[in-house]
Amino acid sequence: MSSGKAHPKAFEPSVLTMSIGTSLLGAIIGLELITRVGITPNTSIIGALIAIGVGLIPISIFRGFRDIYRQNLVQTAISAATFTAANVCLLAIGIPWLLGYKELVLPFLIGVIIAAFIDVTTAYWIFDSEAYPASNPWPPGIATAEAIKAAAERGKRALLLLYGGIGGAALRYLGIPADVIGITFIANIWAITMFGIGLILRGYSVPLFGVDINKLYVPHGIMIGAGIASVIQIIMIIRGRRSKKESSPSSSTAPTSTETEVVAKPTVPPELLKKRLLRSLGLFIGGALVTSLATGLYTGLNAGALIGWILFAGGMALLTTLICGLSGMHAGWFPAFATALIACVLGLLLGFPPLAVGLLTGYVAATGPTFADIGYDLKTGWILRGYGKDIKFELVGRRQQYYAEIIGVIIGIIFAAVFHQLYFVQDLFPPVDRVYVATIKAGVDPTIAQYIAIWIIPGFIIQLLGGPARQIGILFATGLLIKYPIAGITVLVTVALRAFLEWKYGRKRVRDITYVLGAGFIAGAALTSFFTLTLRALIKR
Repeated sequence: MSSGKAHPKAFEPSVLTMSIGTSLLGAIIGLELITRVGITPNTSIIGALIAIGVGLIPISIFRGFRDIYRQNLVQTAISAATFTAANVCLLAIGIPWLLGYKELVLPFLIGVIIAAFIDVTTAYWIFDSEAYPASNPWPPGIATAEAIKAAAERGKRALLLLYGGIGGAALRYLGIPADVIGITFIANIWAITMFGIGLILRGYSVPLFGVDINKLYVPHGIMIGAGIASVIQIIMIIRGRRSKKESSPSSSTAPTSTETEVVAKPTVPPELLKKRLLRSLGLFIGGALVTSLATGLYTGLNAGALIGWILFAGGMALLTTLICGLSGMHAGWFPAFATALIACVLGLLLGFPPLAVGLLTGYVAATGPTFADIGYDLKTGWILRGYGKDIKFELVGRRQQYYAEIIGVIIGIIFAAVFHQLYFVQDLFPPVDRVYVATIKAGVDPTIAQYIAIWIIPGFIIQLLGGPARQIGILFATGLLIKYPIAGITVLVTVALRAFLEWKYGRKRVRDITYVLGAGFIAGAALTSFFTLTLRALIKR
């Protein structure tokens, strides 16, 4: 890709307008899916294909989106809005609501917003350092870059996205969970199968076993066990990668499977990396301080406990950010649910009261998703800009992507702040919030603690058996947390169809179609659900 021209800017009127529009779509997708399905998809491919499609419209104002760098800016914004609205804001503020402190939701949102901005800024500061090289996999970033480069097909993928959107909207209107079909087309087949099994077991546990597994805290125990295992797995991945790097000094700059040219050395030197990490730690501690003041947490803790909470929350936030970034870089998945759960358990062990543990968990949960997300998008841009060979052009493009990410983050925050009550009053929460709250209550209720403890080991074993890439323990537990049996049946039927098609026509050929079609199903179904269910609830109020 030639870099012999100025890089487009994120605040160009056309790019800004497109970024805001697609970010609104991304926020809708994020909130709808994390509450109704429990999973948030990476919407980068949707944003990229929308920009590609718009660029094919034969009107001069739209032709600018034939530029791959503008497409990169748009897909950066939409995915930021998706993860910020769902995994950051809604997930975090759902915890105090479920704990019975509804009046603290908006004050707590201040701390969540601060954590999100520090998270994404930290990622921008240390991307392409020796710890987080641009040359490492960042798998979703490679996938999006390949989709953008495939625009040479002159819009065929964009049309397929449109067809999928229409089909997803129609099916969702008829009551068929088309968003689940879309996710099943895209996700790891083992992980999504376990998710479907979990949905069915939760939905039919009473007729099948004569007990409600939710009342026995089975899903919560399995999620905690799987979360512990997933953290251990990512630590092992990091140690393994480090050992490999030490034994082969050139490994950090080795091209990935899509890179056919020699790549440049990391642009963030070690000394600058250390300074930026220390700066991020200070900012996270400052954010924790503001959170404690905004929520009035200081009124329930003595001076020593308050200082300990602030330091612990700030340190755990940075640790979560770094773990999620490393996991996203190597595996294309980030264990934000699990790391926040570990913070929750450690907070209980340190003796913090329930509200303090809840706010700690939410603050930590707000870090990690946007780090991994912008890492994926910066990887996409790095590939499109020529693998960092033109350092000046790369740094300019990276800065514009950071601005695009901030646009998406702001849209995601606003959307979650405006619409969170519509979900919460319908008892629609990210399923993992119920795990956090149950864990906190278990800290003071020995009966709940006993129920949860029984199922920690099975969850731990299931997660270990699947490995870090498949995440079958986490997805199985997520399915067990949601009472939506028709979605479980839909998952298994779609898995069977997908497996048959891949066996008959070849995995790559089928995936080229189902990946884009699935993205369309997700977008169409989420929009239909939002306008026919969520907004309808607002009208009735």
